[in-house]
Amino acid sequence: MASEPTTLQEAILYFSDPVNCREYLIARRWPNGVICPRCGSKDVLFLEKYNRWHCRAKHDAPQFTLKTGTIMEESPIGLDKWLTAMWQIVNCKNGISSYEVASAIGVTQKSAWFMDHRIRLALMSGTFEKLSGHVEADETFIGGKARNMHVSKRQRRITGTGGKDKTAVMGILERGGKVRTSIIPNRKKSAIQAEVKKHVEAGAHYTRMPCCHTMGWLVSTRIR
Repeated sequence: MASEPTTLQEAILYFSDPVNCREYLIARRWPNGVICPRCGSKDVLFLEKYNRWHCRAKHDAPQFTLKTGTIMEESPIGLDKWLTAMWQIVNCKNGISSYEVASAIGVTQKSAWFMDHRIRLALMSGTFEKLSGHVEADETFIGGKARNMHVSKRQRRITGTGGKDKTAVMGILERGGKVRTSIIPNRKKSAIQAEVKKHVEAGAHYTRMPCCHTMGWLVSTRIR
């Protein structure tokens, strides 16, 4: 493997080579050899023509890529841009904005913000892999209680009942310790499932816990 980049220009050139991207990630994700992210088997075959691996174990979706089970999964953005953005974020001592990332790697600011958010989340959790195994999720509303507000403030801020005028937040727990939290637009099933798929790898068992502020419901299923 070529020497690792020390400047942004070197990073752009280095990660433009798919082989460098592959070796760079393998060395960090699978230092003891490539394993299937779905079943943990080491009996895998690399399909060079398709730049992916095939697991010989019997299970659904036996083929996987470097993105499978990571924060980059289901993203159409290439590894060259993902890894260059990661290099920028971890090497910029004073922080870097999504506008700077977008300008450097040639994506829109919206895409750069999406990448920036996921990369920083991975830095906080210590891994760029998604949650796996048995995962529990719960959501609630955050906002001041009406009875604790001055009457003038209450009249100005509280314009409805229930969750109206409050922020919906969600917490996802992987049994064993890792936790992810995020703000969601609402408590609709579609919004909750989209957030779960963003943080939980396919094949994991997902349990939605009853919300303490509503009647809620309890569901255990497998992410697909």
